[in-house]
Amino acid sequence: MKIGIEGQRLFRKKKHGMDMVALELIKNLQDLDHENEYFIFVKPDEDRSVLKETTNFKIIELNGGPYPIWEQIALPKAAKKYGCDVLHCTSNTAPFFTSIPLITILHDIIYMESSYLKILKSSASTYQKFGNIYRKLVVPRVVQRSKKVVTVSHFEKNRIGEFFRIKGDKKLDAIYNGVSEHFKPVINKEELQQVKEKYNLPDKYFFFLGNTDPKKNTKGTLKAFSDFLKQTEANHKLVMLDYDKTELNFILNEIDDTNLINHIVLTGYVTNTDLPAIYSQCDIFLYPSLRESFGIPMLEAMSCNVPVITSNTSSMPEIAEDAAHIINPFNPEEITQGIIEILNNEAYRKSLCDKGMKRSKQFSWKNMAKEYLKLYELIHLEHSKKQ
Repeated sequence: MKIGIEGQRLFRKKKHGMDMVALELIKNLQDLDHENEYFIFVKPDEDRSVLKETTNFKIIELNGGPYPIWEQIALPKAAKKYGCDVLHCTSNTAPFFTSIPLITILHDIIYMESSYLKILKSSASTYQKFGNIYRKLVVPRVVQRSKKVVTVSHFEKNRIGEFFRIKGDKKLDAIYNGVSEHFKPVINKEELQQVKEKYNLPDKYFFFLGNTDPKKNTKGTLKAFSDFLKQTEANHKLVMLDYDKTELNFILNEIDDTNLINHIVLTGYVTNTDLPAIYSQCDIFLYPSLRESFGIPMLEAMSCNVPVITSNTSSMPEIAEDAAHIINPFNPEEITQGIIEILNNEAYRKSLCDKGMKRSKQFSWKNMAKEYLKLYELIHLEHSKKQ
């Protein structure tokens, strides 16, 4: 069997969530499957060392212009050229016009939801708005066209099923993401100090992976952190990744606390291999998103023996279960009180850490890859019978 996997962004230097999922899928398939032939379709970029060819895994670099043109024209043309029996698209969208059986990972349909779109209109960047418009136009056709649509949680599976009126499991499935093995408590003092100096980390801090996406609840988190400092006079800082200072100042004006900038550390982009040392040195990982389809960072923090505060919305209770402090993300005061409770109750903090370590071990990329391998075989078999 010849299997094509779309990994357009894998070679870009600054990889994010969906990129890491696709990368882990491919790497684990390389370990598991030495029989089938794979073609990994990527766009040329600078980080070529992230993935290596093996005997049965060939990397195909495709030019083709902007994302929509690359996906709709270059990708299906290449998949046909290499005789793919199955084409697996990993990032919410896929080509319309191809006779090759499609498996599409639909991580979420947040951009289709009216409640999210109201927030998006006022606070998203131009790039985010364009991306969401493209997905909104493409995804309904992709869902119809795909032999199998896979999402990352049972919550999201139910949402997709309801939204697109998909009944039963023949078309729609849920396969959990994993957590990478390098996410574990870092105890090497030299490594900890090196990362601390590299990103100018303070001695005491909370870690927040917020960005400009409205669903990340950056405004609510900053309001909660501001209230925490006012109530406790603590000397903790808030460490944030890859965030623009101008955008941050705009939010601080909105919450009427411009002085809070003095208590925030902006690290810029952090490589995935440095993240465990950042998790390991924080007191609490804050993940109070408004809406998530899975929430890999929660598991990363749990694997590093760090207590997590997360939300009672969407998929987060499903993934965290009782291994995190659950709050209402629309109420910043609950985030504030969660921080205070964890800091002041050592027994509760330890309980969250212990439960988190156990919970995170239930998710693995290898298990995810095994499930996709079964799907490839099933779709190929069904397609062969029809021919």
